[in-house]
Amino acid sequence: MHPRTLLAGLVLAAVLTGCRGSDPGLVRIVSSLPRTGSARQQSDTVVRGIRMAIEEAGGRAGPFRIDYLDLDDSTAATGLWTSEAEAANARAALQDPDVVAYIGTLNSGSARVSMPILNYGDLLMVSPATTAVGLTKPDLGEFGEPEVYRPTGRRNFIRVIPADDLQGPLAADWAAGRGFERVFVLDDGDAYGKGIADLFAERCRELGLTVLGQDSIDPKAQEFRSLMATVAAAGPDLVYFGGTTQSKGGQVAKDLAATGIESPLLVPDGCLEPAFIEAAGREAVEGRCYVTFGGIAPERLTGRGRAFVERYEKLHGEPPEAFAVYGYEAARVAIHAITAAGVKDRRAITDAALAIRDFDGPLGRWSVDANGDTTLAALTVLAVRDGRFAFEEQLEAGGVDPGKAKTVVENGGEG
Repeated sequence: MHPRTLLAGLVLAAVLTGCRGSDPGLVRIVSSLPRTGSARQQSDTVVRGIRMAIEEAGGRAGPFRIDYLDLDDSTAATGLWTSEAEAANARAALQDPDVVAYIGTLNSGSARVSMPILNYGDLLMVSPATTAVGLTKPDLGEFGEPEVYRPTGRRNFIRVIPADDLQGPLAADWAAGRGFERVFVLDDGDAYGKGIADLFAERCRELGLTVLGQDSIDPKAQEFRSLMATVAAAGPDLVYFGGTTQSKGGQVAKDLAATGIESPLLVPDGCLEPAFIEAAGREAVEGRCYVTFGGIAPERLTGRGRAFVERYEKLHGEPPEAFAVYGYEAARVAIHAITAAGVKDRRAITDAALAIRDFDGPLGRWSVDANGDTTLAALTVLAVRDGRFAFEEQLEAGGVDPGKAKTVVENGGEG
């Protein structure tokens, strides 16, 4: 058994057997991420960022020693996160009196599972990657969101990455700016994938682009050739897929190419991992696939961000993937909140995090807004070139209206 899995099991076992011992000089930060399957590439880089932040703090937050526990919300049997694993992690964290911060999750669907559990204990949850709008924003998600995730009526969830009400509309603005006029929209039917696809399609219509059709795939299917024939018959000049590598984003790209569709494919950051290119096959995406990322690409970071990238490369012998700095920032938020609270009290620590204003870090200066969201408003577009994701453009929403975007950086890449 992997030591991380064994340690997680011991924590849970101790909780279930009624062990309530607590070290007054120690605080525990846990993360819950998929550590098995193709998403492990993304979560590895997030965990590296978390560990770097804790090491830079000398393993302390104010008067407390920090213990870090890296939990897995996926299973070897599925290679994906599961509701059962995520719920078990949340319950174990909630019932361990030393845990004062929970970093996660990678997936919006898994956040839906743990958010209400952690809310009962006022346990701070900081997400480096979940972007579904319904998790935090009233009137933008499904019925009952986000209140359903706050059974106590109090907030305990924040995220350091912009939500999809920025990524979806700005992706449409980018498409319009590139001259695309006829789009076909696909999604995986999940909270993240369908949510961002709906926002993309809505903004396309506002801009006067023709949405030729919108359809959901079945991620359990092995291939989508018949659906791609329908897409081809519609004659789009751009195809959008809202989903992840794990929900068959790579297969969608492969089948689009196999059907003979020459239109570019645009996908969101759920596909921003080498496993997406591997699943699609390089020939299916090379020079014809673009990826949006609701944040700043590592190569565009400056100041403290550049220092983070350089230290990451020195430690790990390779440049960080896009989510690494967000894992780092999530851990810095947790450490800041524990230090600012000065007491081992979950509500005080959560309140300190929610009160963050003008936080200075590798992403620049930002604040936590009334919904628990970051005020950062950057979108990066990357293209698949030479078998990897290469910077294309950076857009900004001005921090107010995601619909009012402008390209602020462009490298003259292929379009």
